Amino acid sequence: MKIVTNVPEELLKSNADEATPGSASLIAYAETTEDVSRFLKEAYENNTKVITIGSHTGLAGATYPQDGEAFLSLELMNQIIELDEETLTLTVEAGVTLNQIREYLSTTPYFYAPDPGAKDATVGGNASTNAGGMRAIKYGVTRDNIRGMEVVLADGQILTVGSKNRKDASGYALKDLFIGAEGTLGVITKLQLEIRPVLAYELSLLIGFDDLNNLAPVIFEILRAPISPVALELLDESSVKHAEVYTQTKMTNQAGRSFLLLTVNSNNQEGLQLELENLEQVIQASGALSTRILNAQEAKAVWHIRDNILNGIYAASTTKMYDPVVPVNRTPELLIKSKELGEQLGVETAFFGHAGDGNLHICILKFDMDDDQWKTVLATYTDKMNQLVASMEGLPSAEHGIGLEKKPYVKYFFDEGYIAVLRKIKLALDPKAILNPDRIFDL
Repeated sequence: MKIVTNVPEELLKSNADEATPGSASLIAYAETTEDVSRFLKEAYENNTKVITIGSHTGLAGATYPQDGEAFLSLELMNQIIELDEETLTLTVEAGVTLNQIREYLSTTPYFYAPDPGAKDATVGGNASTNAGGMRAIKYGVTRDNIRGMEVVLADGQILTVGSKNRKDASGYALKDLFIGAEGTLGVITKLQLEIRPVLAYELSLLIGFDDLNNLAPVIFEILRAPISPVALELLDESSVKHAEVYTQTKMTNQAGRSFLLLTVNSNNQEGLQLELENLEQVIQASGALSTRILNAQEAKAVWHIRDNILNGIYAASTTKMYDPVVPVNRTPELLIKSKELGEQLGVETAFFGHAGDGNLHICILKFDMDDDQWKTVLATYTDKMNQLVASMEGLPSAEHGIGLEKKPYVKYFFDEGYIAVLRKIKLALDPKAILNPDRIFDL
């Protein structure tokens, strides 16, 4: 295992809001689970704080070094170990990226369902934040696509949680405890991922709106229809505009100022077409301005726009992105009120997200604001937006995690009794609190 004391500068800031680089004492590049175990055992004995890092794509400040912590990098643990077609599992090391998995499976009749935006993210990092993505409405989030894992505890103990079995009523579900824990309870080193057969046919429907209040009944009609969308994405005109500028392409001509992009798949082309046509009629009767079943070329163009929304927003301006989640029926209300909040503060907003599961990505853009004005607007918007989400029975993060960035706002969502239970779990598995210290909540 290679250990370097000169930590790469790009790792001293995360993708959150840190104004200055942090401080890390070293970075250790583990190549095996045994490397991780030995490193953590020594760190535990010496009370050394450790931050686990993968491909550095996190968006909540979870890997920002505050006080000379040691980095433990899993980027070299990037081997695909086994494709088991009899159990439909793919066993990989935690440093394997989504792009690697996609490329590996491209020559097989299978696919791995979770589809977060950062395809260079590691699957271990995805598990640590329970990443979602555009296909979560049909196939679930990362947690729903992991059968088993190998985890190293703070003291170096190697633990297997979950298994290739599909069912389990055998005591505590430890696997699910580590997923979404942002590295605070243990270091995930291997994963058994569930894979699925690729379906033969896929169709997309673009739905346009002039009135955002009409979104809620349309989403309801889609979700209660006898068809399971693969994706149900929300796009507003500002986010589309930035993606069009970035890609130098225009989205398929469609009436409306906001859009839902629906995709369905099946092995029966005729039945799929009929179901989508019936759904199109129901949607129009529910208040949509326009609907259109896209041909293959149109669908490719629209999805290209969707895939580049965040790139377009980032290219346009310094940006702050939030990833709250609310009950599905309140997604339009969150969009409307978040937009109104931006107007009150004089900041431009752009929106996109996963309408099918209530996860909306809210972006505010700096443009020509000076730094002091931006800092004030950012603090005010963040605080008011989190209070708004809490008032809607929502949560602060759907798929990016809490990290350091959202920690000050956890108080709006969870009472002290809830946090006290989290502290007990943390200290039971990491008594010296060396793993990703002070993330999510304070001890």
